[in-house]
Amino acid sequence: MNHEKPRHIVVVGAGIVGASLAYHLARRGAQVTVVEAQGIAAGVTGRSFAWINTSCSGPDPIPQSRGAAIDAYRLLETQLPGLSIRWTGALSYGLDEGASVPSGAALVNRARITQLEPNLRKPPGLAAYAAQQGALDAVEAAHALIAGASALGAAILTQTPVLGLVVEGARVTGIDTAGGTIDADTVVLASGTGIAKLTGRLNVPVPIAASPAIFIRYTSRPGLARTIISSAEMEVRQGARNAPGSDPGGDRRPPCQRGDRRRRAASGPRSMRPRTFCARAGDAYHRPYSGRLKPARSGTAGR
Repeated sequence: MNHEKPRHIVVVGAGIVGASLAYHLARRGAQVTVVEAQGIAAGVTGRSFAWINTSCSGPDPIPQSRGAAIDAYRLLETQLPGLSIRWTGALSYGLDEGASVPSGAALVNRARITQLEPNLRKPPGLAAYAAQQGALDAVEAAHALIAGASALGAAILTQTPVLGLVVEGARVTGIDTAGGTIDADTVVLASGTGIAKLTGRLNVPVPIAASPAIFIRYTSRPGLARTIISSAEMEVRQGARNAPGSDPGGDRRPPCQRGDRRRRAASGPRSMRPRTFCARAGDAYHRPYSGRLKPARSGTAGR
């Protein structure tokens, strides 16, 4: 029998990345401690569009990992009872003439687009449809992963800012917190843009930059957006609480007026007019921050 003491791994950050690391490391038998400065999914994870796909807009440094993502999430569904994923497929338009179709997608014409999204006011003539793609609530997913890690013995420390890394020789041996030092065989930094601050104190620059975006949640009736709809300008989807067959009730107050971020009802604007492609509603509206977002008098959103 192998009586070797399990390695103690400290994961700094409890967003979707840190939560996933904690869960999978604990499943492999590691002694895991998660240290989070705020609450679970309190950072960028709470503002993630959370689209599960295998495509990449530019050169892809991790094609094999990206390609395995969908299978990995389907496996997670069987392991974590608190994980809910909507496998709606994704409809992407605005392809340049002669552009290659994203991996795993097929070109569809206007008739098929109208079948997939009957509420589109001006469906494009051509789009790429990836039936195997889906989306989830990133906050709920992070909580499910942390709960899974905790059930496997992981220690979860929230409201515990990391003040610095403990170094002996050329090796990181732990972290310093306001509550004291936590020794570790391995320290994993999964705190997003906060990583640079910690590694900067060791004169080890890590070029992690923020990528600002606009993310808006609306309330709508179920079934207005049936897939994930995207272009270079925006992304729209409908959440589980506003999906067909779901309970349309619940707390309708804006997220800023509700204490539990995990319980946000999320759906999309009644009218969205990003150039020539219009959807009556979605679950979340997200677009790169490339210019000002001007609310039109009619209640639409666009440039």
